Formats: sequence, structure tokens, C-alpha cells
Amino acid sequence: MTRSTLTSRRTTLKYGLGGVIALLWRQAHAQTPAAPEPAPPVDPAAPPAAEVPAAPPVAVDPGQFSFDALSAAMRNRAAVPYQAPSDTLPQPIEDLDYDGYRRILYRRDQTIWANEPLNFQMQAYFPGFLYKDTARVFIGNGTQFQPQVFSGANFEFLAPLDPSNYQSLQLPGVAGFRLNYPLDRPDLYDELVSFLGASYFRALGMNNRYGLSARGLAINTATSVAEEFPRFTAFYIVKPQPGEETIQIFAELDSPSLAGAYSFVLRPGTQTVIDVVARLYFRNEVERLGVAPLTSMYHFGENDHNNREDFRPEVHDSDGLFLLRPNGERLWRPLKNPDELALSYFGETSPKMFGLLQRDRDFTHYQDVEAHYELRPSLMIEPMGDWGRGLVQLVEIPTESEINDNIVAFWVPEERPKAGSQFEFRYRMHWGFLDEMTNHQATVAGTYAGVGGNGADTVDTALRRFEINFAGGTAENLPPDAVVVPVVDVPDSARLVHSGIARLPGGGWRLSIELEKLDALPVELRAKLTFGQRIVSETWLYQWTGRP
Repeated sequence: MTRSTLTSRRTTLKYGLGGVIALLWRQAHAQTPAAPEPAPPVDPAAPPAAEVPAAPPVAVDPGQFSFDALSAAMRNRAAVPYQAPSDTLPQPIEDLDYDGYRRILYRRDQTIWANEPLNFQMQAYFPGFLYKDTARVFIGNGTQFQPQVFSGANFEFLAPLDPSNYQSLQLPGVAGFRLNYPLDRPDLYDELVSFLGASYFRALGMNNRYGLSARGLAINTATSVAEEFPRFTAFYIVKPQPGEETIQIFAELDSPSLAGAYSFVLRPGTQTVIDVVARLYFRNEVERLGVAPLTSMYHFGENDHNNREDFRPEVHDSDGLFLLRPNGERLWRPLKNPDELALSYFGETSPKMFGLLQRDRDFTHYQDVEAHYELRPSLMIEPMGDWGRGLVQLVEIPTESEINDNIVAFWVPEERPKAGSQFEFRYRMHWGFLDEMTNHQATVAGTYAGVGGNGADTVDTALRRFEINFAGGTAENLPPDAVVVPVVDVPDSARLVHSGIARLPGGGWRLSIELEKLDALPVELRAKLTFGQRIVSETWLYQWTGRP
């Protein structure tokens, strides 16, 4: 059974958010061109006009391609006003709804490279429904590319759709594409990576199921101005050679505020690695630039109980934000589903790593035999080179359903882009279970939150209790009578009522803290474990919101 990007309404909605907003933005800002003015009469006796130099090319030549040439074309494109896509879809495609769109499949006998001895195969996504913005696809050897033309004949249309309405249609482009690879079994080409909707894409490591997504870029997320969704408008896919275990993709990015050139090098494996180079050229100033944005879902979990009855103890694609600081400090921030929009900021200079992880891999903690949240991949961003000063921003959005992606994390450089600014970011993406993130320090294995005070007391209390489990590392080898000392930082907006440390059955340590909230401001908590004046755990972070 293959993993399909469009197997559920939730998947379609999570990818469609960017496409819908981008479509509405384009419709709202489209302008009708003015009629051309008549040309002035020509005087035969007048001297010849000075020759006007040709405008710099805003499109790369597929026959003489290089990443530098693509970058130059995108830089030139950013120097002229933005032009919204003009592709017009045939009416039968415009009329597709959700139920119709999900009945359109790429034909297996049309799979690109299926009859060649290659480790990769490619299929395209039909445009329509939420994905009416199309992208062009080129395939070549890295220096010369040819356009890959798609039509309705490349797709299968299941009942109740009438295939005769679609099979003869020529497509101006496709909604996106996916690459297949024998990731879990040598006899099955299964999905490895999928690009679909705006600049969204997602990948898998071995034995994973699709979960969180990435984006090429985030513009003005969680600001006072409207969020902008840049989109990949063209892809240049380098055809791999027999035996090659990597594949390279180049992409054009465009939006009202900027144009960009992207390079992706994919290496499938137990953890699939994608090396990214993003060159950005700005038309306008932006309020907030989000680099290497990650998008995920957190509905409820051990520290954030669901308000409705649900047989499942936890529902989430990711359960925490991880940061590795340049000085080696490891930070863990459990995710939550807040009552109102929550923003957290982590200032840093060139972080070593940051990402959204799914640490809890125990099926019994989810009890979902269909979604299998314990198999969702983690995604770590490893910056390459000096990213300078900035911050990692975490956005948590209230949601009442697991169909909505409500978690966003990205890097915000300290320097705000202005019109004419140019930026380059290089980073490595790690998709998979990421067991290698453990080390000699104990990690946060669980965060439990609830009402504080005496459990036998029926009187309402404003106290809040947090129980944090630390597991693994050398601290787990300490004898039961070892003196482990917690370090708990509480801001002035709260009062620490009690803290204590206890040994967990089977190893590990439990930190208990009880707090009283003193005002309505969010309470940013920090805690870690020490032994013999040495830090023996990562740092637990938490934002406690609500009123006292």
C-alpha cells in the first residue's frame, strides 16, 4: 500500500491553506492593464533614436542552465513589479470540488522513469480545487532542461467523474509533483517527497508516515499585516543516473514581495536529508521573514488535555520544539494547543539546530490504528554557515480539530529585508525518527500539567502543577540516593510554591513544581537538573498562559 499525499481531507486542507490564501490575494490585487496609447507619428528627417539596451532577462534559459543563471534571472525578476500568474484552467477543472479532486490519480503506466533502471520515479498532481495555481516542470541533466508537458491523458479519473471531460485537456502546468523511491522495501517505489501547494513540501524517512510539512519561505506570519504565501512557479529536476542515491531539484519562487532561487539535494535513508540553498531577492520591505519554516499539528497531549471526549490519549504530529545552541545547551519546549494565539521567541546567534520533533513513539499513548501518530517524522533544521543574530519563533494557534495545522516554527534574521535586499541561506533538513538527537544529557520524556494543591481538596485553587520526566543520559545511571538538584527559573509574574525531585521507576527522574500565577501575563518557565554542579539534563521550557 503506497502513501498518498491526498489520502485524507486533513492532508488536503493542510496543504491547501497556502494555496487558498495565495489565490485570494492574487484575485484581490489583480489589475486590468490599461489600453495602449497610439504611437506618435514618425518624422523621416529626424535622426535615428538611440538604441535602448535590452532589459535583463527575468527567466532562465533552460538550454543553458545553472543555479547562478537561475539566481540572476530571479534577481532581475525582483527588480520589476510582480506579475500574478496568468494561467487559465479549463472549465471542467475550475468546477472540481473536494470529492471530485480526490478521485483524480496519476496513472501508474505514465510514471516518469518507471521503465528505466533508476532509484527514483516521478508523478505529477492534477491542478484544481485548492491547487489552481500551476507550476511548470522541466527535466534535464543539470545544464540543459526540456519542459515536461502534462495533459489529462496522464491521469485516471474515477467514477462518478466522466473521463471524457478531462482526458483531452492540455494542462498549462501541474499543481506539484512527488518523487517515489524504494525507501521501506526494495520491491516498492513509495513516496519520498511531495511538493504541493504554494511553497509547501514534505518528506519521509524510513518507516515514517506523512506528518509535518516544510515551506520554502514564510512572509509576515503572525504579524499585524496579512500573511503572504510565496509559491514555487517552476521546478527543474535533474534526472538521476543508474545507481545514484541522490537527486537534485531547482525551483523558482515568486510572490509580491520577493523572487527567489532554490536548490534541493535529496538523499533518502533511515533519515532522509535535504540540503537547501535559498537565494532571496526582495521587491519590497517585509515585516517578518521566516526562514526554513516548519508547519505541524498539535491537538492535545499529556500536558494539554482535550476538552471533548476522545478515546485517544494524544493527537499530534509533533510534540515539541528542540533547539541546540552554539554553546551546546539543549532546549526542549513542549507544544500546546492554546486558548488564544501564543507566540514564543528564542533569541540566538547562528543556532546549531532547531526543529519540531515527535519524541513520543509509543503506540499505546495514541491508540490510533489509522493515523499512527507514533510514526510521524521529526524534522530538524541544521543551519550551514553563519546565520548571524536572530531568533527562532514558535507560533501556536488554537484549534478544535486535528485537520488543522496550528503549529509554525521558523528562523527570523535580525536584519529586516528591505526593497533591493539580497539574502542567502543554506541549511540541511533531517526527516525521520532522529534517534541520534539523544546524548549524554537526560532528555525531557514527558510533561504533565494539571491543577495544583491537595488532590483530596475539593476547593478551587489557582495553583498549577507541572510534572516533568527526564530520561536517558548518564543521570539515569546514578544510584537512587544521588543528590540531583533542580534549577527552576520563574519570572516575577508567578510564584514558585513547591519543587521536588524523585526517582522514576526503571530509571530517570521526575521534577515536580507547583506555581501560583500573579497576573495575566504569560509565564515563561525554565528548568534543568544538575549533579555535582554539572548540568545533567537538557533545559525544559514552557509558556503558561491564562489568568490567575
